Amino acid sequence: MTVSIESPHTREQLIAAFERQETESVAYWDAFSTDEFFRAIGSSWSPAETVRHLSKSTRPVVKALSMPRIVLRVMFGKPGRASLTYDGLRARYLELLAAGGEAGRFAPSPRTETDLGAWRVAIMAELERGNRELRRAISRWTEAKLDRLQLPHPLLGKLTVREMLFFTLYHQRHHIEVVERRRRAAMGG
Repeated sequence: MTVSIESPHTREQLIAAFERQETESVAYWDAFSTDEFFRAIGSSWSPAETVRHLSKSTRPVVKALSMPRIVLRVMFGKPGRASLTYDGLRARYLELLAAGGEAGRFAPSPRTETDLGAWRVAIMAELERGNRELRRAISRWTEAKLDRLQLPHPLLGKLTVREMLFFTLYHQRHHIEVVERRRRAAMGG
């Protein structure tokens, strides 16, 4: 499955893209049976672990966007360059992945629960809550400020806030595509 969202640029386009993506991704993850949702795909993460990774990697973005702008400026400085486009950021991320980049501390921690149905509901609720909070946080930023402040990314280095949002959006799309590719390969297709 490829999530069908054009390359966003403006704050409003980003908010709309995150909203559409959430709808499409929830439908994608909900299509797995509970057993499939928690079963590893070969030697890779299960869909549940992937969703937990996505939630874990979105939380710090929401936290940063909710901080006073002056704190971000003092902590991370101002960018000395223009923001990359969505497609430019995507290409840079894929290059770093191809060179061996990994999730690192954002990998899902090992965990099991006895009531898989309830745990699945909790995992999905966390993803949806994080995405709602992200959209709300984005809406409090002006268009100009998205390019005037930067945040650290563990693989990509310092990114403008706009680039971090591009990354977060693409990252969610990327993992759905990866899970779907691996799922099809495991099924022999």
